[in-house]
Amino acid sequence: MEIKRLPYRIDRLPVILPFHRRADNDLNSGDLVYYGPCPEFYGIGEVLKVVDHFCIVDFRGTGKYGIHKDAFESKYLIPIHKLNLSHLLKNIG
Repeated sequence: MEIKRLPYRIDRLPVILPFHRRADNDLNSGDLVYYGPCPEFYGIGEVLKVVDHFCIVDFRGTGKYGIHKDAFESKYLIPIHKLNLSHLLKNIG
């Protein structure tokens, strides 16, 4: 299996479990998010739709497993802008 080399550093995003207080997020369509328990698996995605506490997210194959769209309970998704994490994603080197 070929290992994907991504143009940004997903491995630098903090792991945030769903029961942590930082996992309590108000998400909206268009937000950039990542899967808190293991950022590398899904990569970074855009929230397409929010229904109750569930979100449809398009990851565009940016993660380790190449997943495109999936549905998650919002407590598993961490918004990039809320935690001001965009600086961690810049490729160094």
